[in-house]
Amino acid sequence: MVGKLLSEKTKTRSERIILMIAIISYIVHLLLILLANYDIIHIESKLLKDPIAAIYTPFSFILVYEVFLLIFFLPKSISSYIGKQYEIITLILIRRIFKDIANLELTSNWFQSSSDLKFMYDVGTSLILFLLIYFFYKHLAKKTDLATPNTPERKHKIQKFINLKRSIAAVLVPVLIVLAMVTFYNWAAAAFDESKNGIETFNNINNIFFDEFFTILIIVDVLLLLASFFYSDKFHKIIRNSGFVISTILIKISFSAEGLVNNGLIILAVLFGYLIMLIHNKFEQDTMATLD
Repeated sequence: MVGKLLSEKTKTRSERIILMIAIISYIVHLLLILLANYDIIHIESKLLKDPIAAIYTPFSFILVYEVFLLIFFLPKSISSYIGKQYEIITLILIRRIFKDIANLELTSNWFQSSSDLKFMYDVGTSLILFLLIYFFYKHLAKKTDLATPNTPERKHKIQKFINLKRSIAAVLVPVLIVLAMVTFYNWAAAAFDESKNGIETFNNINNIFFDEFFTILIIVDVLLLLASFFYSDKFHKIIRNSGFVISTILIKISFSAEGLVNNGLIILAVLFGYLIMLIHNKFEQDTMATLD
């Protein structure tokens, strides 16, 4: 069962389904904007004022696919799994930029407009994150080139840890599906409610699902950290895994912040994870050199 959930066949099939849903949702969103502009329907939302904002919807489904990929990579490599977390928060930011573009005021007092400044912050942050993720994967590739002697005992420990990660990934699939369904229901109920709560839901739409999602990831990261003690007592491995937990916590905290604090926490989270892996790789290189 676990093998089927995390197989390449399931991955390819999910990719096609989500891509189709993304295309359909984009067309539906454009139609809703058209109907709203001609006063055929009446829904108070900034996402229904500009066709550019329609890009927000298919991006949401692309993020859903990235969540699946994160689960897919969990049994393979903790570093790749963390890298997927960084990709997800970057895509959330890119998605937010499309929403920012629709809200641009383009006044002569550019630096006095909160909407225009938010757009600049998000564009700058996304570029920094893209660069950091590039370096993260570049050094991750170097790390895989480090040939560590595999004794039968070590191979057995590694396989046990992989099996544990597979079990966690299998549990994550239904948990995240239920979370997505509950979140969507709560958002839809609030969105069509004329109360103040409905308007606030539209304003905080970027946090929908992913705030709770990263809370779950923190729990998973802590479980992996504790489990890693059974399979390795190496100092640099423990520090790396602990650092990744801190990085995920910083991303989670960023959802409760606004403005530059939000952008700063996201950059700090990815930068911290990258530096932790960089030092870990250097530590491992020096250890291998000593063995030689």
